[in-house]
Amino acid sequence: MLLKRSTAERTRQPKNGPHAQQPSAKDKQSQDDNVVQLLDATISAINATKDLVPIDLAKGILGTIANILTIAQAVIKNKSDFRVIADNLPGYLRHALSELNKSVNHINSDVESKKERKFWEKLWAVRIDRNQIADWEKDLDRVLGLFHVEVVTGIAITVEKLALGPRGNTHGINDTQYRPPEPPSRPSMFYGRGDLVAELTDLVVNNEHIALIGPGGIGKSSLAKTILHETVIMQKFANRRYFVTYDGMDPSVITFEAFATRFAEALGIELAGGNLMRQISTCLRSASALVVLDNAETFEEADGSSALKEIPQAIAEIAGIPGVILILTSRSRRSAPNVPWITKDVPPLDSNSAQEAFFQIYHQASRQNAEGGIANLLQDLEFHPLSINILANAAQQNGWSPVMLLERWNDWHSKVLNLGEGKSQSLSYTMQLSLSSPSIQNFGEEARHVLAVIAFLPQGLNEVMSKRILPSTLQIDTICDVLWRQSLVYRQDGFVKMLAPIRHHVRDSLPPPDSTCLREIRTFYYCTIQQCSAQRDGHADIIISDHLNIEHVIAFDLAHIPEETYRACWGFLGCLTWHLPRPTTLNPAIFDIVENFPARMPKASCLLRLGRLSQTLSQINESMKAFQAAGALYLAASDHGMVAECAIECAEIYRCQGRFFQSQQFLWGFQRSWNYLSEPMKAIFWYYLDSARMYTFATSADELFVQSSGNHIWGLRSNIWYWRTKMYYGGYLVQVNAHLENLLPQCSSTGHLFIRRDVLLGLAEVAMCQGRLSDAMDNLQKIVEMFQGQFPHDVLLFTALKALVASKQGDHAFARELINPTPGLLQPFALRTTWISLVRSYSAACVELTAGAYDRAQSHFIAAIEGCDIQGDLIFKAFSKRGLGEIAFVRGDFALAAQCFTEIRPLCTEMGVPLQHLYSCAPFYILPDRFRGWSFFLNGWSPFANIM
Repeated sequence: MLLKRSTAERTRQPKNGPHAQQPSAKDKQSQDDNVVQLLDATISAINATKDLVPIDLAKGILGTIANILTIAQAVIKNKSDFRVIADNLPGYLRHALSELNKSVNHINSDVESKKERKFWEKLWAVRIDRNQIADWEKDLDRVLGLFHVEVVTGIAITVEKLALGPRGNTHGINDTQYRPPEPPSRPSMFYGRGDLVAELTDLVVNNEHIALIGPGGIGKSSLAKTILHETVIMQKFANRRYFVTYDGMDPSVITFEAFATRFAEALGIELAGGNLMRQISTCLRSASALVVLDNAETFEEADGSSALKEIPQAIAEIAGIPGVILILTSRSRRSAPNVPWITKDVPPLDSNSAQEAFFQIYHQASRQNAEGGIANLLQDLEFHPLSINILANAAQQNGWSPVMLLERWNDWHSKVLNLGEGKSQSLSYTMQLSLSSPSIQNFGEEARHVLAVIAFLPQGLNEVMSKRILPSTLQIDTICDVLWRQSLVYRQDGFVKMLAPIRHHVRDSLPPPDSTCLREIRTFYYCTIQQCSAQRDGHADIIISDHLNIEHVIAFDLAHIPEETYRACWGFLGCLTWHLPRPTTLNPAIFDIVENFPARMPKASCLLRLGRLSQTLSQINESMKAFQAAGALYLAASDHGMVAECAIECAEIYRCQGRFFQSQQFLWGFQRSWNYLSEPMKAIFWYYLDSARMYTFATSADELFVQSSGNHIWGLRSNIWYWRTKMYYGGYLVQVNAHLENLLPQCSSTGHLFIRRDVLLGLAEVAMCQGRLSDAMDNLQKIVEMFQGQFPHDVLLFTALKALVASKQGDHAFARELINPTPGLLQPFALRTTWISLVRSYSAACVELTAGAYDRAQSHFIAAIEGCDIQGDLIFKAFSKRGLGEIAFVRGDFALAAQCFTEIRPLCTEMGVPLQHLYSCAPFYILPDRFRGWSFFLNGWSPFANIM
């Protein structure tokens, strides 16, 4: 059994025969108007719902339906915008939608037949072709008949059911969590931009990419947010309006992975390692989308050469996706090349709008009484929106009369700093005035120190923890309140934060956090890391809440005091792996650690933890790179035990992908360090080597797990796998069962859950092979109960295996229920379930295949193969190819069956697994005996004679 070891959805059609009474032109127009209204409502309903469906295939189907209805709507409105898609479109379309409506329960499994899928794919190619209108008008009534109220309503009901979740067992193929966040709300204070908003909105509707350029605080982000909420934009893009903000990220350490992860979070998807852009593009291609890239100067000014090269290419690729429109906001003009941007410099407000914005906040005098002097002051501010907001708040909070405000302004006007390129001087004026207000001056330098700290921390200051983070700043809460009242900071999600323009100003014009503040921040965060363990507790909660701040502090310290930071660095990476697996921006900082003698071992430790984090995220290439770099450093330091550990980590990556031959070869290449290993490490090495050798059947079962069986730590586990290997290689079911039963009490005494899991799984496999399905189910349930509440990853895996047993017991409904766990189980460890999703995709396919639902099984097999391609997994790709071959065989398509089976051969060769032993070590994944195509193929029997 391949284990990835933890490091832990009928309506009636209207009859329209030749003798039916034909409607008058007036009646027809009325019907068209009714249908248009209905289509408006239905398209909105679909678009509002489909993004809630946590299934990629379902989103694609629903997006396609919305596109079909949009085409029909356009045809009704202007009889013009459509073209020939394929021959016999009306027949296919009627069939497809009829199938959709009469298969409401089946949509929950997100399936269409192969023929239907090809049709759906053709629909994406719709374009305007006015020359062919005449040929199609005679078919218009038949096409529109498909969108009769009952049919459309049926689709809407289907969509609603599909989105409900667990009640309908709607979780599908790979359970990608697709819950895009709501776009930010329309700015509540927004003046004088009506014409510009209308112009930009028109550009977006006409599929133009826009780059909004201007200094900080000029209103670029507010413009983008307002456009997102324009009626025509909401109608065009519905819920596929995304706001990706790169505010708070440090350009000096940003990586392509960090860029892609932030992008994916805004889309509501979770990246599964492998080709990140492919996953993002797949999501965006499902329907039209508007994407705002906010604060793009963050990555445009990235120092890392990799980011400078890959990020612009990624943006260009996204901009090239049909239906995807980009709005970019930036202080910089270094917009991504190869994108046909329409660049718009965002102007200041006009005088009237500036005064309107100011007096919306300032109430110490009426606009009529104070307009003249204030107008001049606002002109001095260059009508800069953010400066106006800050100044109005400062004057209001301090109770300044117009005269007093003007006096204070004149006092500070000549003392401001020039902030340099891309930064508004008026913001500097306003900041200086706010900082000179009595409410802030009362705190002396402490207020400036707090501002500097909030600007330094990318998440801002955690309010609940503020007194622990800055214990020497006794009035920290009061200072934050005053800064908030002055609009220098804002509160969000428990943090006191700064808008990007203010943060840039503070960083450039005020000294950085002093040594006392830095020491206190470092002490709090580093002590939290040191006390954090794999158990979820208060320390873990701080890691989760403040992870970006901690990451930034570590990156800062690695550049300034590396020797004091290494332990915190590898400790933090371990905390992320346990509690918040996500890509980290620390990669370049870690790889750039100078490899002198004192730093060699600390750097290796950081690389080892980085590799484990990347492995948890299924970032295979990144983890291999980190493990190999760590191994080289350990070798240079003559720490051969750690060299072996790095080699084992790399070999395990290959083994979990089904690359058993490569896994062996990697470990055999470790021979030069063999003589330096301790006996316990040699036992560990042999255990992992035999774990790969077992699948290749190149060695006798009696020779496997022998070298490690004598070790007092690894001996018990080796004995368990020795007997399980005997079962895989030749049966011995009675003997194997007896020995495993005898070993079970020893596992209980060790208290090691994973060793006990290995025994129970072996007993379940024996029971499965002997046809004792109830016993197999019982043992799997014991494992589930054992891991419940501790290791959701393993609960998902063994629940999927229970589904396979239930399907072979004939309880297909229960099997489907098991394969679709509730969302709550997936969320906390969603990023850890990438490999499990492959297992569950294949298991879902087997469940449907056993139930005779071949169309649904086919879609699941295809989804599993796609997942395997992303993850580089060979074993489940081979299993799924076999499944597709069996479906073709059952349908009598022997040529396709032969093609599928033939494609398994090179996979087995690469794995190092003999064809006849493809399933020998995976009893749960064996298909029922009635599926004989694979057996016929292996034996060269008709219809596969002469193929082998």
